[in-house]
Amino acid sequence: MAKTTITAATQAGRILISDGAWGTFLQNKGMQPGECPELWNVEHAADVQDIGRNYIQAGADMIESDSFGGTSFKLKHFGLEGRVAEINEAAARISRQAAGPDKWVIASVGPTGQMLALGDVTEEELFASFRDQCVALEKGGADAFCIETMSAIDEATLAIQAARQHTQCEVICTFTFEKNTKGEYRTMMGVSPADAAKACVAAGAHIIGTNCGNGMERMLEIVREMRAAAPTTPILVHANAGLPKNVNGVDIFPDTPADMAKLVPALVAAGANIIGGCCGTTPAHIAALRQAVDGLKK
Repeated sequence: MAKTTITAATQAGRILISDGAWGTFLQNKGMQPGECPELWNVEHAADVQDIGRNYIQAGADMIESDSFGGTSFKLKHFGLEGRVAEINEAAARISRQAAGPDKWVIASVGPTGQMLALGDVTEEELFASFRDQCVALEKGGADAFCIETMSAIDEATLAIQAARQHTQCEVICTFTFEKNTKGEYRTMMGVSPADAAKACVAAGAHIIGTNCGNGMERMLEIVREMRAAAPTTPILVHANAGLPKNVNGVDIFPDTPADMAKLVPALVAAGANIIGGCCGTTPAHIAALRQAVDGLKK
């Protein structure tokens, strides 16, 4: 099948499958606490490519890249702020090679950890950091950016605008929500799913969504809220494999591939167009999601 844009594919009625967790995969391959995950694109390229290849083989239509912490602000923690272009271009190139010509690369762009509201950084500095990362990711072969795990509208908006103004890639933006004592879903900055959806669309995002923080079941309500606020915009969901449980000091994500897959029909009915995984998910989870989506057509 000839590759269109992701938006065009969803508009044609396709439910697409994204990939799963990358961080735990890197740890399984030997990444140590305190290492820079993004530096693995330069020093352990074959291992990083194997992660993307595993998700493609599991049935993913798109894969991310090992670039979540690829802004200058995050790389500065490792003394690597001068290597933004090199590291991000490598990250996208590796995922491009793993994806092949017919699958999409949705390069990961995570938050900077800087707060505009606290005066940590200026809008111009944030914009420039996201611009530099996105330009490098596009050069490496990204089809789209997955601006993810956002909690503040101002930061997300600047990331979207930087991507739209300086690249030709599609832009996805997802926020992370938690359920508060009132039973409402909010980011740590108090943003609701509806407000996040509206702000992302207004800033120019092609695709909106939610990732991390919740298992598949809790994502249902978030997706419904986003769909009501943005009736025609494609929605992506990267759910955790359930809510983590601490067992002997280790966080365990309890949802099996079958647990996640059984909620696919409800998630699609709620308005999701692209479904994948976040923390705790593996190629086995993605394969189960692929089977569940394929089963919707029968």
